[in-house]
Amino acid sequence: MSLPRRASRVLAASVLATIIGFPAAFGAPVKVDLVQKDGKWQLVREGKPYFIRGGGGEGSLETLTAIGGNSKRTWGADNIDRQLDEAQKLGVTVAVGIWLEHERHGFDYGNEKAVQAQFEKAKAAVMKYKDHPAVLVWGVGNEMEGYAKGDNPKIWKAVNDIAKMIKELDPNHPTMTVIAEMGGEKLPCIKKYCPDIDIVGVNAYGGAKSVPERYAAAGMTKPLIICEYGPAGTWETPKNAYGVTPEKTSTEKAAVYREAAQAYEKSPLCLGSYAFIWDDKREATLTWFGLFLPAPGRERTAGIDALQEVWTGKPPANRVPVVSPITIAGSDNVNGGDTVKASFKASDPENDPIKVTWVLKSELDPSEGGDPVSERPSHPEAIVHSSNSEVTLKMPNEGGVYRLYAFVTDNHGGGAVANVPMHVNGPKSSAAPKAKLPLVIYADGSNGAFSPSGWMGNTGAIAMDAACTDNPHSGSNCLKLQYNASDNWGGIAYQSPANDWGDQPGGYDLTGAKRLSFWARGENGGEKIELKVGTIGKDKKYHDTAVVARPVTLTKDWKKYEIDLSGKDLSVIKTGLVWTVGGQGKPVTFYLDDVWFE
Repeated sequence: MSLPRRASRVLAASVLATIIGFPAAFGAPVKVDLVQKDGKWQLVREGKPYFIRGGGGEGSLETLTAIGGNSKRTWGADNIDRQLDEAQKLGVTVAVGIWLEHERHGFDYGNEKAVQAQFEKAKAAVMKYKDHPAVLVWGVGNEMEGYAKGDNPKIWKAVNDIAKMIKELDPNHPTMTVIAEMGGEKLPCIKKYCPDIDIVGVNAYGGAKSVPERYAAAGMTKPLIICEYGPAGTWETPKNAYGVTPEKTSTEKAAVYREAAQAYEKSPLCLGSYAFIWDDKREATLTWFGLFLPAPGRERTAGIDALQEVWTGKPPANRVPVVSPITIAGSDNVNGGDTVKASFKASDPENDPIKVTWVLKSELDPSEGGDPVSERPSHPEAIVHSSNSEVTLKMPNEGGVYRLYAFVTDNHGGGAVANVPMHVNGPKSSAAPKAKLPLVIYADGSNGAFSPSGWMGNTGAIAMDAACTDNPHSGSNCLKLQYNASDNWGGIAYQSPANDWGDQPGGYDLTGAKRLSFWARGENGGEKIELKVGTIGKDKKYHDTAVVARPVTLTKDWKKYEIDLSGKDLSVIKTGLVWTVGGQGKPVTFYLDDVWFE
């Protein structure tokens, strides 16, 4: 799995020379060794055994250290200076990911130029960060082998070429590659093609607890790190009668983290683990994988308390609230306009006062491999009455799947959540829900209303970093976009629903919006790009009701631009943003920030 903010990245060769020529000065690196003694593998850092008790994601490192954690994981190495510095300050190490492209995103491992550009980007990252004291290991790729057999030898050759290069440049930190579970030919391919990989990283969910046992049974002898683990994924969970997956409560999920972490502590092959996700994440639901509740509160959940008990041997001084599953009075398959009553139990172990917030939301679009999904509307008007234990709803008239959430918070930074899906029988309107303005496409700390799922043109040359920290216009992040070819063209459409080109209803009614405003800058200045609102024509049943384009020549400094939408029919906008770049004789890198409809 990968983070929404965590999409594809390939760096232009012209930029690499500058980075490689002037590596950052971080002082002396901290040496990390792999040692096997009495049949047990362990990391040795500064001469001392080091067992990883970590989290993968952008959640609070202060919270991680407070519960006995000592390491975090990144999926990529673009502009991670701030993350490394914060980790060092707090005594936390970092498993630095080197993002490798996925074939399902259009990358071709038979394209020697693209593979070489990827290699050069990895080399630049190693040169830049190898001496930072917070670096623990290098993670070469994340699930780049795919979810089937994973037996493409060209992929594994690319992995090993990078690992071999790392060993030549950096003798102080081991190499690792990270795979999605262990099925197919993944482990045999690592044995056969990757002699320069020191550690195998595995992402696992439904089978998280048994990874060390199954890994050893497969005859593997390289040490192991579990790089993602958490509750069973939607792909591993049975669907209900109307085709969606019920979700366990945050209280129930705590047992998964506890039992898995305990198993990892005992395995002679296991060097530690990174819980997924040390953040909140919108995938399948608002809360399926998050160890923290969504913004704005980002309260910790029971999974974090469970990890603290395993890692320190002691429960937290103040525990998070406890919740039961939500029960629907009667059927969860109702008609539009029906009254529905639901209830659950919420309490606090220390009897702290709690607050329960009920939210009814249209079901999120499905996601593949953790790819971003677009926001769906909430329905506050449906909540007729609510308390800390029950809610009365008047269901929307539009047919489809809805999910009822109960978010619980205490006054000590603790939280819990339960949800239940419901189906409404009724016509599915092609009319888009009315958007509340301003509607965000991209801004710091926002998930955005549309998904960057529509990769177009020469997709193998496209790279995107949705959490770039390189001189953002505002906040701590901006959107970094690259077209790493000198000819042809490429681009990305921000869609609702994800991956749809007019075959499904969706989008937003943006009536009242006067403009799409955005801030942009080029890497060097002079880059020519085109941005559009809308792109799906009337030949499709579900099309954009307006298509408005704006060509832009960028400067090196941030500049605000607008696409004028005055007088346009904005009743259904399914493609909130499209950017395209034509071949300009060299790779193009540019940045966007604060993109929204006003």
